[in-house]
Amino acid sequence: MRTLGVPGRSAAVLLAGAFGVFSPLSALAQTSSTANEPWTPPPVNVGATPNDGGGHQTQFPYTQKTKCVTRDLDNNIVPREKPWGQQYLRIEEAQKLAVASRGSAGGGMRIAVIDTGVTQHPYFRFGVESGGDYVNPPDNGLQDCDGHGTEVAGIIAANTPPDIGFKGVAPDAKIVSIRQSSQDYGPPDQQAGGGGQSGGDNGGSREQGQGAGNTQTLAEAVVRAANLGVNVINMSVDNCRPADGTINSGEQQLQAAIHYAVDVKDVVVVAAAGNTSQTCKQNDQPDPNKPQSIVSPPWFADDVLSVAAIDESGGVAQFSVHGPWVSVAAPGTKITSLDPSTGSSALANQVVENGQLQDIQGTSFASPYVAGLAALVRAQFPKLNAHQVMHRIEATAQHPGAPGGRDDYIGYGVINPVAALTAVVPSEEGIPPATAERLPSGLPPAAYKNWTPMIVALVGTGGGLLVLLVTLFVVHTIRRNRTA
Repeated sequence: MRTLGVPGRSAAVLLAGAFGVFSPLSALAQTSSTANEPWTPPPVNVGATPNDGGGHQTQFPYTQKTKCVTRDLDNNIVPREKPWGQQYLRIEEAQKLAVASRGSAGGGMRIAVIDTGVTQHPYFRFGVESGGDYVNPPDNGLQDCDGHGTEVAGIIAANTPPDIGFKGVAPDAKIVSIRQSSQDYGPPDQQAGGGGQSGGDNGGSREQGQGAGNTQTLAEAVVRAANLGVNVINMSVDNCRPADGTINSGEQQLQAAIHYAVDVKDVVVVAAAGNTSQTCKQNDQPDPNKPQSIVSPPWFADDVLSVAAIDESGGVAQFSVHGPWVSVAAPGTKITSLDPSTGSSALANQVVENGQLQDIQGTSFASPYVAGLAALVRAQFPKLNAHQVMHRIEATAQHPGAPGGRDDYIGYGVINPVAALTAVVPSEEGIPPATAERLPSGLPPAAYKNWTPMIVALVGTGGGLLVLLVTLFVVHTIRRNRTA
């Protein structure tokens, strides 16, 4: 059994990291159609909305290839400092405002975490509700072999003791876990897809074709969460592929499922923007509107809050995928969250990858900051619908210095939880948005120049000089004659 931890390090260590790319659809589902614009997806095909399968699927039987993450019992030191991202966003100040206004920080909100499962952890105030399991149905989404979904859920809703600095964004909310993907599972004839998360494994993020989960099961999981009546959905799993102007059937189902969740079931949908890798090239091409990589679900920007990652400098993290679909940004480096090991009551802030200790990072962990904020906003403003909540979060972000207040790196900017809970958003008050005012572009005509005053002044000056010269000549002549 894998154990994690390094003696002498003042941190809890876990198996996780920048999870993000899952296997594509099977060949039978790879039909394509052409999109209209270089990056804009085609209109939603509501007829492609899948059913939720009752919270599990039977088309892709998976078996466990790698044992689940466990905690190194020799390393029981708990990191107690406040993570930089939590301080940067002033999370605790926002929570105090929420409690003063509503009596809780996200109370009554249910957030679906569609991920690798979520382990029951004592720091979840209301435990973890089972929403479904598309990997191994008997586990009911309550086992996190990969050690990823629990970390994501912890950033959203961990309710830690006062002596621990790390806090979840909405600690009074309830987590609903739907396991949709896993690198530790795969088809019966597939080798272990552990994704390189511990010594002896392959290394790197999951390769295309490895592990369990695809866009079709992700679409089903979204519909499942919506049907369960959650308030917010967080998806820290992405599918990245080359941009070729097409959309496959799995993506069509995912687009329709998200549209169903937002427009029919009034759910706020949040997704990680994605991490660069060998199979997911950065969108740094000359024309930003013609990306070379497409990332789903962020691609469906009309209905998704897509979250980029920033680092400790406040700038966009190097691994965060750029794109016209990026909505906002949040901290995604040096992450602290809950230890996903079964039976653990500890925290974690490092990952073992390729046998090396690394900080936990990725857009996977920026997304739950926004999902937690969405829960706070929904609790604070219960009359706002899903699109209005998304707009409030975008409108109150710290906008970049770019035309229109957004760019392809951090979208409308880094989220501002305090502003999101307190600011007046004009559209909510019926105030029309500000419009650009056209200013005169030409210079006014030159004024007519009256030269008379200048002529009079010059003539007067010249006359005065002439009188002065005559006077000096006369005086000089008189003095010369007297001397003679």
